[in-house]
Amino acid sequence: MALPGELWAELPAEKRIFCSVLLFSWAVYLWEAFLAHRQRRVYRTTTHVPQELGQIMDSETFEKSRLYQLDKSTFSFWSGLYSEVEGTMILLCGGIPFLWNLSGQISGRAGFGPEYEIVQSLIFLLLATLFSAVTGLPWSLYNTFVIEEKHGFNQQTLGFFFKDAIKKFIVTQCILLPVTSLLLYIIKIGGDYFFIYAWLFTLVVSLVLVTIYADYIAPLFDKFIPLPEGELKQQIETMAKSIDFPLTKVYVVEGSKRSSHSNAYFYGFFKNKRIVLFDTLLEDYSALNKEPAGEDGENEDTKSKTKNKKQGCKNEEVLAVLGHELGHWKLGHTVKNIIISQMNSFLCFFLFAVLIGRKELFAAFGFYDTQPTLIGLMIIFQFIFSPYNEVLSFCLTVLSRRFEFQADSFAKELGKAKDLYSALIKLNKDNLGFPVSDWIFSMWHYSHPPLLERLQALKDVKQE
Repeated sequence: MALPGELWAELPAEKRIFCSVLLFSWAVYLWEAFLAHRQRRVYRTTTHVPQELGQIMDSETFEKSRLYQLDKSTFSFWSGLYSEVEGTMILLCGGIPFLWNLSGQISGRAGFGPEYEIVQSLIFLLLATLFSAVTGLPWSLYNTFVIEEKHGFNQQTLGFFFKDAIKKFIVTQCILLPVTSLLLYIIKIGGDYFFIYAWLFTLVVSLVLVTIYADYIAPLFDKFIPLPEGELKQQIETMAKSIDFPLTKVYVVEGSKRSSHSNAYFYGFFKNKRIVLFDTLLEDYSALNKEPAGEDGENEDTKSKTKNKKQGCKNEEVLAVLGHELGHWKLGHTVKNIIISQMNSFLCFFLFAVLIGRKELFAAFGFYDTQPTLIGLMIIFQFIFSPYNEVLSFCLTVLSRRFEFQADSFAKELGKAKDLYSALIKLNKDNLGFPVSDWIFSMWHYSHPPLLERLQALKDVKQE
């Protein structure tokens, strides 16, 4: 009787590759499901505010956050299961070669023969992203209009949601298709060192997108207005000047028309830095703190909602949050992340160049006679590199948590410890973050340290 190891060795190389990809995919899913189960158990059993949280969270908010996170976790379980089953069925049923052949038929009817591989690749990409958008739509609708709506975060109407989704799809295609066509062309004409040219091209594209995103792409979806002249703007400019941050503009984005979650970020290169504040972060500017305009004055795309309690932070707390964000810049975290990202990108393109000639990789996924470049990119980057990607993702999560502590420490050095302490509590409350987590789940998933750990690091200075 043959042993499992002997049977495995007798399988053709392409069968071993295919089975390994499926097995690893399900192993990752089961690991994630196990972690999520541990965290859901925390949500279910931690029904009272722990003693160490008594001074920073009331029982009503604690219960709201517990139920919100429990609903999100349950939704994530079912959507994750569906995604894993869908991906498995696509592989088992030959969905990728089927879609490639369909793309070839469409391009052929348009007068482009098999020699126009890039045209066929773009049609394939368009159909694949359209399929993904359609199958993901019910889950997105449920998340927005059931989960987020139930817990008071959704600010969208159904019409706004669909208009936004269509706009996002069109903008994505306008960027994705030209970039992909140029990348495929570079790979085809690049010779033995195409991986260097491909990497340089993706580097340029990523830098351009980062540069133009907030000025040209984000305004397609949200309204950006300059922060009005006043005390807050003056304080932001003074703080930026004190640490030599080359601030040029400060914007407020109307995020409240989509969600009541809050955020802040900065962008730009060299001497052209801009800060963006969500209106939901600012107590004085948040539309959610204002009285409803009534039916006549209600925006046709968004709902008019009020909250029982104010949302957002006071000016001093906003400055503390920005002190943390600017700490990422001053400590070089942004540059370090870019360097890590580009080193990883170069390594992946180099390995892609090594593996692209292996016919068994294509045969494993149903491509026996052709080896399209786009399919090779998909197979190698998405499937073959998946173990490496999981390890890298965990390492980046660990690094991110370290960076967050360092940025908090920088804000402390600016004298913002007390205000950052209170801001973190407010933001956690506004976003219904649950401050208790399973240690393995937290270690694997949280790119930001848990609230209690951040508060503890700030506590000594706050009390001084």
